[in-house]
Amino acid sequence: MADVLVTRQFRSFTRAALTSLAVAVCYYAAGRLGLLGRLVVEGVVVTPIWPPTGVAVAALLLLGARVWPGVALGSFLVIASLTTPGPTTLVTVASNTVAPLCSFLLLRRVGFRLDMARLRDGLSLVFLGGFGAMLISATAGVGLHVATGSLGTSEFWAVWLAWWVGDTMGVLLVAPLLLALAGPAGRLQVRRWKEAAFLGLATLVLMPLAVLSPMSMLFLVFPLLIWAALRFQLAGSMLCALFASVLTTFEATSERGAFLHLSDVEIMVKLQAFNGSAALTALLLAAVITEQLATRRSVRRACQELAEVLEHLAAGDPPPGPPATEHSPGGHRDP
Repeated sequence: MADVLVTRQFRSFTRAALTSLAVAVCYYAAGRLGLLGRLVVEGVVVTPIWPPTGVAVAALLLLGARVWPGVALGSFLVIASLTTPGPTTLVTVASNTVAPLCSFLLLRRVGFRLDMARLRDGLSLVFLGGFGAMLISATAGVGLHVATGSLGTSEFWAVWLAWWVGDTMGVLLVAPLLLALAGPAGRLQVRRWKEAAFLGLATLVLMPLAVLSPMSMLFLVFPLLIWAALRFQLAGSMLCALFASVLTTFEATSERGAFLHLSDVEIMVKLQAFNGSAALTALLLAAVITEQLATRRSVRRACQELAEVLEHLAAGDPPPGPPATEHSPGGHRDP
């Protein structure tokens, strides 16, 4: 019996270790992709979208808090790929781990649902999982630069804002998409493949046009986001928003199109305003549509059950219901 218990514990430990290692690999890959669109604010490298935060939050929500070592390992690998690890690396790794973990705990505290079928789930992810929890990583990261003397105190808020928004955008753009793809909403609906293909084609044509145009036509993106949210809910809208934000970020870093002849601060403000607007529009509108569809299905189901009861009553049969409780021979029932 003891051998069986030890074997089960070993298998559980091995499964948890492999899962954490997979999370670390995904975190590192997302970090390397995020660094492709980095900007420099007050001499500090920041990313308008930091995908690893979204990967970490989604992994914790899907797999549980036991995978937090994978988040820490992934953060360490990203830092080690940029510079030689030192004593300050531990602070950065800790903040990058604690922030998603706090996001997970806050969301679980308020009863967050992974399918995000309610508007309150979308609002919780935005204000608790994104805006709230990411204050930890931004404050610790920028505060570390100030403490080591690599950043002046007068430059703190500009870098802090860019850092905080970048981490938040990772949560708002990447985490909902991963949650949607991991659940039933991520399954392709064959009956809408024609509409999905047309939406994808329109996205591939209009979004580059909106981003590359020097006339600042970024507003053309929002009808596509609304279309995707109305017809394909969370998976479609977040995929569209992520594509728009990534494309816009790369154009901003190259200072082309709508970001031509702008200063670094103006580029950051304009880019983050667009990314935030796109993420909030896609996320909250999809949550509202999903909640309405769920309510409609519940009402339809209740109407069907009521119709069945009325049919049985009209035929003189007892309405369907749970089987009657059996009583023991020696028992009695109240009148």
